[in-house]
Amino acid sequence: MSRAVFLDRDGTINKDFGYVSKIQDLEFERNAVEGIRMFQDLGYRLIIITNQSGIARGVHTEEQTQRFNDELVRRLGAEDIKIDGVYYCPHFPGGKVTEYAIECGCRKPKIGMISKALEQYPDIELEKSVMIGDKVQDVETGKSAGCITILVNTGKGGGDGQAKPDYVAADLKDAAEWVASLR
Repeated sequence: MSRAVFLDRDGTINKDFGYVSKIQDLEFERNAVEGIRMFQDLGYRLIIITNQSGIARGVHTEEQTQRFNDELVRRLGAEDIKIDGVYYCPHFPGGKVTEYAIECGCRKPKIGMISKALEQYPDIELEKSVMIGDKVQDVETGKSAGCITILVNTGKGGGDGQAKPDYVAADLKDAAEWVASLR
């Protein structure tokens, strides 16, 4: 059996400038690379799960999102970090791109992206895995999946409502240090 850390993208790994899709806007949050590396060293699978409603809203395309994700994975790879999977939800019920303007099972706080990761990695034990993000919906996703939940004070820093995570971390490095202390 294995453990995973499910990482929100914008505001958690990279800076959230609003509907981030341009490679020139790829800037890591403070201590993000160090924190992700620590999770890797602790033996966690590294899986990114991200809502990308900008696709449904017509702000950017799936192709732009994929290029951005590929570049993010490449830059982390240059730091000797292996991302095991990247899953994104292009949907938003109020979107203007008809094919994506739907209610779905993958948009956080639903657990569809975690379920997809489990199809690829069925040995992941959710109760020993961690969900980390900067929004309440990230915490809710982790709780619904049965994961340990961490809210990071980067990006939105939980300013979108009341979250009840298992831990509130300054950033991904602090999150990794806390998880390491549980072992």
